Amino acid sequence: MQNNNLEKTVGHIHPISQMIREIHEIFKSIGYDIAFGPELETEYYNFDALNVPADHSSRDMQDTFWLKADPKSITPDKLLMRTHTSPVQIRYMENNKPPLKVIMPGRVFRNEATDATHEANFFQLEGLCVGVDITMKDLKGLLEYFFEKFFGENVQVRFRPSYFPFVEPGVEVDVFTKGKWMEVMGAGMVHPKVLSGVGIDPNEYRGFAFGLGLDRFAMIKYGIPDVRMLYQPDLRIFNQF
Repeated sequence: MQNNNLEKTVGHIHPISQMIREIHEIFKSIGYDIAFGPELETEYYNFDALNVPADHSSRDMQDTFWLKADPKSITPDKLLMRTHTSPVQIRYMENNKPPLKVIMPGRVFRNEATDATHEANFFQLEGLCVGVDITMKDLKGLLEYFFEKFFGENVQVRFRPSYFPFVEPGVEVDVFTKGKWMEVMGAGMVHPKVLSGVGIDPNEYRGFAFGLGLDRFAMIKYGIPDVRMLYQPDLRIFNQF
């Protein structure tokens, strides 16, 4: 028997998936590739290759979901659920030669308390550009272009000096929304140690990297008041998309 209601039961694309597609189109139009990597990572790719010191707080149990080692495993490296999508940058640079332009979306995990703007499981999107004579000016110009395309020409953005082990110098990027500034991105020039660690000569090439929280972007763009709503099985939310 033919179901005449089939056209009325079409599902919806999750707002996070919608944003990944939209952001991909923005960066694809200016020559960026897209890359993906494993959610189960090694300590080397998640921390060591990104110049994160052994005593850095992000390695502590309150931030990272570590996995118990398998006594039968032949790998000496400790395993964890990746805390950011930055390991994909390392894997990409290991397998590709400059010039490089790529974005890397994916799910990440942090062992932390949840509230209206934080979740233990959330989505990030990172970008990487490596070439000759790349500067902070290039990074700032790219991000301003992206924010205008994504949020509209009237978006207010500010850059603040900050510290991240894998970039130098580093900045945090804020967007003005609902009467206040919200931090949505970290960025900076790729640290020379990171480049040399993947076989790229930092005397010949320079690059920048940035990472944004897709969940917070969804909150701003779609007016979602609580990030946890994105992970609740409430069709009243997703039917709007």
